[in-house]
Amino acid sequence: QVQLVESGGGFVQPGGSLRLSCAASGTIRSIGLMGWYRQAPGKQRDVVATITSDGTTNYANSVKDRFTISRDNAKKTMYLQMNSLKPEDTAVYYCYALIAINSDYARYSYWGQGTQVTVSS
Repeated sequence: QVQLVESGGGFVQPGGSLRLSCAASGTIRSIGLMGWYRQAPGKQRDVVATITSDGTTNYANSVKDRFTISRDNAKKTMYLQMNSLKPEDTAVYYCYALIAINSDYARYSYWGQGTQVTVSS
């Protein structure tokens, strides 16, 4: 079985920083697109940032110039460095990955269970 496990969430004051990690484990042949999504109470789940297997990144306008997404393919781990955090960043943050588990390299979508980020004074 494949699992994605997020870590690094917590409580932080406005202007502070957090770094989220997403570690993939299990029977994995390769990992394609990865991304971070977030969902605030009563809101839709929105994309925060994505990163391809070769490192091409895309960001939501709301986090551009404040967040940085990265990945370490050897460690099967993705990161989200969050700086200058604002109260509106408060949400559950979810890890997403497109993963091939078989020798035919067919890819399937996987989600982590989420980690809470709360930005408040």
